[in-house]
Amino acid sequence: MSMPFAEVIGDPIAQSKSPAIHRFWLQKLGIEADYRATRVTEDDLADYLAERQADPNWRGCNVTMPLKQAVQPYLASVEDPAASIGAVNTIYPAFDRVLAGTNTDAAGFLEPLTQQLRDTHLFRMARIIGAGGAARAIAHALAVQGFTLVLAARRTEQAEELIAQLPGTTEHHVAPIDHFAAPTDFAFDDRQGMLDLVVNASPLGMRGKDELAFDWSHAPPGAIAYDIVTDPLDTAFLQAARAAGHPTIDGLAMLIGQAAEAFRLFYGAPPPRQHDAELRELLSA
Repeated sequence: MSMPFAEVIGDPIAQSKSPAIHRFWLQKLGIEADYRATRVTEDDLADYLAERQADPNWRGCNVTMPLKQAVQPYLASVEDPAASIGAVNTIYPAFDRVLAGTNTDAAGFLEPLTQQLRDTHLFRMARIIGAGGAARAIAHALAVQGFTLVLAARRTEQAEELIAQLPGTTEHHVAPIDHFAAPTDFAFDDRQGMLDLVVNASPLGMRGKDELAFDWSHAPPGAIAYDIVTDPLDTAFLQAARAAGHPTIDGLAMLIGQAAEAFRLFYGAPPPRQHDAELRELLSA
């Protein structure tokens, strides 16, 4: 009898840290199950999902680039927040093994900000770089939390489309990505009682990709720098933020947070989060 398993799918997929996270938790809990990484292209999707749906040992999959939007037509139901975000990052066999899709990126992204979000602010603003699947989840999560957003993208029309779908009535803004590359002498007012974020939600700065050109004169004093890139973990973006005196959050925070939600769906148990420090060490090695 082969054992139950879940997996992460995408293309490329070899670099994924998800198997290490889920296997670490499975081992800590003594659960007899596995978690794999499987390369699936857009052309393979239909066959892949049909095959997995018929496999009683398959508990579901996480979905990464470039499939977060492509998987939706194959699912019997898309739950919120995935439906409103327009991107699915977790698929699992629901009742009668029909395929259901959800999104744990939004909750995973907000997790390291829990403390700040408990406070009341006069104003919350986030500058987000990127307009792809991850940016969709992040923009949605922050809009729900009352942030005014400035979305910077190479293709501003993609950012405009994303903003048009956000919940709430706040006025959001779009900027070309190079707007943030050159220094500015904008004089920021006193940010007392404000919560400011600068988020890299793009693949820029990833190993093998171009660096993200962001000049920190664009960030209000005290703004938190948050980079969702996990390879390398300490990106040039975060290093420059620290040098300019900003607090930083790295990509492992969101990666572990979104995995925790998915783990519960796949294996029916909450992950043992008391071992987060050990897990971070393992993933940073």
